[in-house]
Amino acid sequence: MWNSDGSVILQAANTQFRVHWSVLARHSSVFRDMQGLPQPADQPTLDGCPVVELADDPVDVEYLLRALYIPTFYCQKELPLAVVGAFIRLGRKYDFMDLYDSAVVRLMSRCPTTLEEYDEAMHSPNPHKPTVENYAGLYMDIVALASQNHVLCVLPSAYYRVVRSNSLRRLFDGFQRDDGTTASLHPVNLRRCAIGQQRLLITQFQPRYTLGWIRKWDFGDCSSTSTPDCRTAREILLAQYWDSAKIEALSRLDTASFCPGCMKHLTECWNAGRRKTWDELPEIFGLPPWSELKKDI
Repeated sequence: MWNSDGSVILQAANTQFRVHWSVLARHSSVFRDMQGLPQPADQPTLDGCPVVELADDPVDVEYLLRALYIPTFYCQKELPLAVVGAFIRLGRKYDFMDLYDSAVVRLMSRCPTTLEEYDEAMHSPNPHKPTVENYAGLYMDIVALASQNHVLCVLPSAYYRVVRSNSLRRLFDGFQRDDGTTASLHPVNLRRCAIGQQRLLITQFQPRYTLGWIRKWDFGDCSSTSTPDCRTAREILLAQYWDSAKIEALSRLDTASFCPGCMKHLTECWNAGRRKTWDELPEIFGLPPWSELKKDI
């Protein structure tokens, strides 16, 4: 980006961008303060413009400047995670808070902080909600981005999406992206995911959790007259869930063949278990409670 009437040149590595102090200062308190400082005598200049060296990736700087100068780029419904990451990194560093906040909102569209928003993202996403482009390995990359930049509010649901769709082997080996590169977890995140996956697989079958009802049938008003009856149907489901070794802790209840009385109890238990799991999700992955994580939003 090179504006012929620009008043400052930003240099990142070997790439230069000629832009306007006024545009930078309007959006960033850091550049606003920088603009007001007296220029040292040995300040490098080019075409009469001061050259400000930045210790940042020039690609990140390019994305940030596009957002400041090209509204259609910034306002796209879906943005690549690389662009959102640039907004996170440079937004926090230079106080481009509008860009930073918008990037966090996009991450939260994929990794929400409430169960209701999680259900919306999984089953009926808002077609107008700004979000991040999807691709194989996205959630591992969101974990890396959020961890490195202390955006902790998205981590519980990001961890959950990672462990629900990946085997323990894939957690350790990484996930191949569409471009042939590999998305992998930092050792700290790998440990949290491995332990959290094991906890979820066990606790989902405990009393008061999502599948707790399936191990012990406590419903006394069964009116089933069919063959197999509700108890037999429960035993079949138990074998299916147990043998699949899948995490169903936040899954929605599929239609099941139970009498109305049992179905009522089952639905209540399932929904209460999902809520309990969600409330405890940060703790399951070794994080502070939701109330603490949401303070940065």
